[in-house]
Amino acid sequence: MVFAVSLLIGLLAAALGSLVGLGGGIILVPLLLILSSFWDKFSWATPQTIVGVSVIVMIFTALSSTLTYMKSGRVDYKSGLIFLAGGVPGAILGSFLNRFVSGDGFSLYFGILVLIVFFMFFVKRKEQEKTNLKGIIVTKELDGNTYTYSFRFLAAFLLSLFVGLLSGMFGIGGGSFMVPAMILLFGFPAHVAVATSMFMVFFLSIVSTITHISLGHVEWVYVFAFIPGAILGGIIGAKINQLLKGNTVVWILRIMLILVAIRLIWDGLSS
Repeated sequence: MVFAVSLLIGLLAAALGSLVGLGGGIILVPLLLILSSFWDKFSWATPQTIVGVSVIVMIFTALSSTLTYMKSGRVDYKSGLIFLAGGVPGAILGSFLNRFVSGDGFSLYFGILVLIVFFMFFVKRKEQEKTNLKGIIVTKELDGNTYTYSFRFLAAFLLSLFVGLLSGMFGIGGGSFMVPAMILLFGFPAHVAVATSMFMVFFLSIVSTITHISLGHVEWVYVFAFIPGAILGGIIGAKINQLLKGNTVVWILRIMLILVAIRLIWDGLSS
């Protein structure tokens, strides 16, 4: 029964995470927090072990979905590697800071984090004019259209450093902040932002996993129950993403985030 539930959670989290570029952690983590509060079979799920499971599962989610996105030419490798320059050290630092997060406050902190991401998606996107592009300029061909956007290295480094820290600390993969930031701040097309985010999540998850393993945060008995669903879910989410319009992907993400945020904040305040 526990294996079947874990398999289903892995599939659901990976499919939704891959669909909107979050990596699945923002779905997996709250689901395990909720289950641990009322089901003895999931009593092993502390903030530390949940994050340990999440970062490992996200490796497989991100890998399967990234390979799918690569085939359709949606990944911006140049920008992804630049963002990783800050994301990798941030992920290592965040993994160590996770040790100091208590169980009582984890749901509340995580819920507030998700709520902030939700409101970010209602910030009006500022269109970049081609004559005002500065810093690193990227031109991307996608589905017969040409997109041009830009960002400064320092801004990208500091943002990805912060996102990497959150990834290691909360096990969310980093896409929760990177996707809206790439869309709203840097003018990335939604589909490119999602695909590039999953590319980054793959590497950030590997770094976070190595750190969490060294800290003893991984319950291997339960990890293997989530992986098959994560692999299949990552492929399914990426396939569905290619069938949807950019605005549809953004609205799905908004609905997911507000539902998760309300539940987590409620649990955090009532504990």
